[in-house]
Amino acid sequence: MSSNSGSPGANGAGADEKPRLTETEKKQNHIASEQKRREAIRSGFDRLCELIPGLEGQGRSEGLVLKRTVEYIREQLETRRQLVQEREARGEIVDEKLKEPLKILEKLEEADKHKVFQEGDEDEL
Repeated sequence: MSSNSGSPGANGAGADEKPRLTETEKKQNHIASEQKRREAIRSGFDRLCELIPGLEGQGRSEGLVLKRTVEYIREQLETRRQLVQEREARGEIVDEKLKEPLKILEKLEEADKHKVFQEGDEDEL
């Protein structure tokens, strides 16, 4: 049953406007949108499990997947930094595009410093 009965234009709606959704229709749309959002998140975590070494075939804890993903990215960036430093030590010029991702590593290291500092403050309490 629809609550959209009445004459057109009754609530200021013109003839070419779409009828308003009922509360039930709004709720169903919300549920469908939420299910779609959750499926996209699940799919993303599944993809990370396929890409990150050590996560294949394990039960999926989203917290663990995120932690291992950050660890893996950090390892890859540390390897890149080492390769860049080695090339520069040999006097080779390293393209800035290859160095750009190392800024992420710097941010991670800076966040680690703040985390250690905050944990130290908590220990004093």
